[in-house]
Order: sequence, then structure tokens, then C-alpha cells
Amino acid sequence: MATVSFALGLLPCSSSFSRVRFPVFNNGNSLKLSSSGSISAPILRQNLCSVPSPLPLRPRSLTIVSAKGYKMKTHKASAKRFRVTGRGKIVRRRAGKQHLLSKKNTKRKLRLSKMHPVNRSDYDNVIGALPYLKVNRNAT
Repeated sequence: MATVSFALGLLPCSSSFSRVRFPVFNNGNSLKLSSSGSISAPILRQNLCSVPSPLPLRPRSLTIVSAKGYKMKTHKASAKRFRVTGRGKIVRRRAGKQHLLSKKNTKRKLRLSKMHPVNRSDYDNVIGALPYLKVNRNAT
């Protein structure tokens, strides 16, 4: 069995520098990685130092935590309907400017063309649909 030596300075020993020898496993069955991310391997019990340590050494299973985060998806229909102003407010268009415009007067059509701020009670719904929107919640 081949061994590899690692230098660890934080062992519970009286000397400032200790050498520890860990076994290298060449066969593929000794270390098993599963989807849960735990590694189970036989660890040899041996004295790391000549000075007895206060805590007994026991083999532990190593857990690997996945560093990959989940990317939230933008609701594309909402992204086309809302935008953020320079001060961080969410604005939207007014309804009623798509068809039957001949019976609406010019003043009304001009009012419907302008952007309108989203109500504060709807901010959570819009931000939930658009997670990467840069919104200032304190803007009034």
C-alpha cells in the first residue's frame, strides 16, 4: 500500500510541526461518491503523535456540499410588461390603448399612453416574477 505524507501544523501535539501519513487507495471501490455527496472510506487508526490527545480519534464520514446554486428563471411575459425607472420604481403601461381608439378622445388616449407606477401591494408579485430586477423598495 502506497502512502502519501502531508504536513499539518494544527495537530494536538507538543511539537510545532508534525507529519501524518494517510493511505492512498488505488482500487476504485474504496472511495465512493454518491449523489448525496458523502464519502465513505476506511481510515486507519494510528497514533498521530507520541503525546496522548485529549479527544479520541475516530473515523468520520466526509460530506461534500454542492457549490452550484440554482438560477431563478425570469418570467418573460412580466419582463415585457414592467420596467424600472432611474430611481428604482417599477412602472407599467395603462390598459385600454390597444383597440377601439376612435371613440376615445385625444386627452384620454394621451393619459393611457403614459407609464404608471406599480402599486406597493403588487411589488412582491412583480419581484417574484422578475428576480433579477434592480428595484429600490424605499423609493416613493
